[in-house]
Amino acid sequence: MKKITVIGSMSIDLVVSASKRPGKGETILGDDFFTTPGGKGANQAVAAARLGDNVHMIGRVGDDDFGKEIYENLQKNHVIVDGVEPVTQMPSGTAHITLSEQDNSIIVVPSANNEVTPDYVKKHLEALSEGDIVLLQQEIPSETVEFAVKYCSEHGLISILNPAPYREVSNTVIEKVDYLTPNETESDEMFKGELDEALAAYPMKLIVTLGDKGAAYHNGKEKVQVPGYKREVKDTTGAGDTFNGAFAVALQKEYSLDQALAFANLAASHSVTGLGAQGGMPTLQDIEGEWHV
Repeated sequence: MKKITVIGSMSIDLVVSASKRPGKGETILGDDFFTTPGGKGANQAVAAARLGDNVHMIGRVGDDDFGKEIYENLQKNHVIVDGVEPVTQMPSGTAHITLSEQDNSIIVVPSANNEVTPDYVKKHLEALSEGDIVLLQQEIPSETVEFAVKYCSEHGLISILNPAPYREVSNTVIEKVDYLTPNETESDEMFKGELDEALAAYPMKLIVTLGDKGAAYHNGKEKVQVPGYKREVKDTTGAGDTFNGAFAVALQKEYSLDQALAFANLAASHSVTGLGAQGGMPTLQDIEGEWHV
């Protein structure tokens, strides 16, 4: 079986919910507060492990209580943590999340995630075999993302880059990555043009997620939109991460692209029904009644 390796961030999410977001200089009363393991890398690894098998994590945590909590949560979710090591000189990453008006706002403090360097990643990538899948996001240094994508291209690994949170992505990365999975906002930032034009420019590579409307790509002849699913929304925080983790699993299962996107859309739709980035992420048992290849 192909191995899935997630290279990315790990954090503790500090989540507050309120009826509205405070304006500049304003203090309001919130409705609830909780903490939960998060970070886009860890979220995607957990999403993949709940749906698939042989999922590995490469990343860094602080040598602190948050770091222990992150590590133990990955183990509890059957993520293989041989690529996770503590950093002694800085704290674990945190994300500060406000839930309001059926959406979220997030401030990420990377801390130990900045130590996911090319040298650190290289020693773990060398253990992978041709055809294995590598999933990346952008809460780690940009030079690490570029190094990993180039390494995958040169060694026959399948790379997926979820370019979130958005920052500029080099032409080299766009050229060499196998799959690029922005949402609509990130795609517009990246390509400065109409969605259809961007999709046509990168057939079978650029996959744009469209929330409950599904996901779109270009098959070389025409635009294809794979439908999504509507659910009662509790928290959208982990939806994109669930999509990407599920997409990696679908590639692991050797689904066609249309099947892979349908599988990812279904998993992502379940994720918004629970609280916290990982709270609603489904297992295969959760979706088996709705999933037919």
